[in-house]
Amino acid sequence: MERVTEIAAAVESSVEALVAVLERARLVQQPAIPPAQLRVLTIVAGNRHTNMSRLAEALDVVPSSASRLCDRLEATGLLRRVADPRDRREVRLLLTSASRRLLADLRESRRAALAAVLDRMPPAAQQDLLKALQAFESAAAPEEPGEQARQTA
Repeated sequence: MERVTEIAAAVESSVEALVAVLERARLVQQPAIPPAQLRVLTIVAGNRHTNMSRLAEALDVVPSSASRLCDRLEATGLLRRVADPRDRREVRLLLTSASRRLLADLRESRRAALAAVLDRMPPAAQQDLLKALQAFESAAAPEEPGEQARQTA
């Protein structure tokens, strides 16, 4: 158990370093975008049928807070609100070409920042990291229904 705790602490520390690298890449991005607004764009980019209530739920905020975030993004030309063609009472959130470009630039900037860190690691350590991350992702994936029951039987 002590070894698992040691590994958990190392993972936590590594995640903090990873977040710092990604945050530095975000801060040099122009235009600078606050983390909450970036989260909105990321959510909308991941689901083309995002409406205000789904966004508020994904952000775990009240709808009025989500709406204020969207107001700011719309004012800067990064988000559009349009009536849902299936239900005119619903408002669908859409990325603009500027926000798609911003997200692509940020992804490129983050990958370059990560590559700079990885380049400072020996190739064997890079391969070990890749294998470890793949194993971690696999272990963290949600179990299929009934999978846990089969494992305990």
